[in-house]
Amino acid sequence: MNATVSRATRRDVLRRGTIGAAGSAALLQLPELLAADERSPGSPRSCIFIHQYGGLSQLDSWDPKPNAPVELRGPYSPISTRTPGFQVGELMPSLAAISDRYCVIRSLSHRVPVHNVANEMLLAGSSSPAADAPSLGAIVSRLSPSRSNLPSHVWLQKFGGGAAPAEKAYLGGGFLGIEHAPLLAADRGLSRNAGLGAFSSPDDVSAQRLQTRADLLQNLQQSHGIPDSQFNRMTSLQQRALDLVQSGSARRAFDLDQEPAAMHDRYGRHPFGSNLLLARRLIESGVRLVNVVAWMGLAPNDKFVSVETWDMHGNAGIGIFDNGWNGLGWALPRADAAVAALILDLEERGLLESTLVVFVGEFGRTPRISRGASAIGRDHWPNCYSAMLAGAGIPGGLVYGESDDTAAWVREAPVSPEDFGATILSALGIRPDSRLSPDGFTRPASSGHPLPFV
Repeated sequence: MNATVSRATRRDVLRRGTIGAAGSAALLQLPELLAADERSPGSPRSCIFIHQYGGLSQLDSWDPKPNAPVELRGPYSPISTRTPGFQVGELMPSLAAISDRYCVIRSLSHRVPVHNVANEMLLAGSSSPAADAPSLGAIVSRLSPSRSNLPSHVWLQKFGGGAAPAEKAYLGGGFLGIEHAPLLAADRGLSRNAGLGAFSSPDDVSAQRLQTRADLLQNLQQSHGIPDSQFNRMTSLQQRALDLVQSGSARRAFDLDQEPAAMHDRYGRHPFGSNLLLARRLIESGVRLVNVVAWMGLAPNDKFVSVETWDMHGNAGIGIFDNGWNGLGWALPRADAAVAALILDLEERGLLESTLVVFVGEFGRTPRISRGASAIGRDHWPNCYSAMLAGAGIPGGLVYGESDDTAAWVREAPVSPEDFGATILSALGIRPDSRLSPDGFTRPASSGHPLPFV
């Protein structure tokens, strides 16, 4: 059957009637459709993985509970989306209008309410990641590397604050090695072209001089009897670094000045909007996976405290429903517009079918609104939270799983960190049971099971 016709038919069927009376869409009635494999081995996929660092409130975004008591549901009303029966919080009108392009999972769950540990779990796709566990980005770099001279894995906006995961968990390659670590290209997202400096040699070092230095280094390594395996590995890494510095393609990919002003306006003139636009440019240039921390920047008169935008306890003098940097009133509408712009931009460029967009935090927030140190907020809650997936063949207009009446516990189809990681890998055309060890027998990429709609 023609792949294009098959995809369109499957998606149309999935969109109709996916929200049942109870609001659940486990899709068990469509196993023959969900088992269809539409991926082309010759067309590797890419991913933009957006971290809502701190943990987004599920009740105020993807899983509103309008019938819950007022002390739980908060001040925002649900709004209808393009998908019948599916509602989101009122601060997300742009994503509500394109719900046919993405899937929402309402039943993510684990048991660790600690930022750094939960982030390491999310990064590795594991409930108990080993100290040397590679991140999903490193796994993608290993199993589906870039075909361009750009890095396979790039990280935009470094984690910050005392709640950050260990740097080796996301800036290292784990047991896969440093060659699969990401290129960190932006820090705090405040510089317009933060990645360009990484591809510039000093002013007094010409291209010829740089090449001479590389040749000299290679001769020294050979003369000192370095084992072939180590020598070849170092030589490969050094040559890639040299290619990046000498090639203009990397500089062009990271140069946001190449974008029309209207496109930048569409994403938003804030750190997150700029970094999402940069992520699209990198994917377009051949990068396989771009991690973006959703640091939304500062509201007027704000002072910088942290990049943990979504950790809305009310401890920074800003209430969860306020308009400061650490409040939903400021952060969520900007995130809504930027992520919707990214999805539509990818679609218009013909990239959405080959690019997975992941939008998730390390956990959710408590149903009950509480008093923080200086304002109201919601505390950490890993037992039930939500995520969005778009592109890469993910069916649109779909809600998977179901929470209880207060979005506190999973009622149907729980999704573990392992299953979420396996779903991401599968959507990217990577078998979760692929072996990462040199012997080809141990250390699978994931021990989880992909969700049935992938």
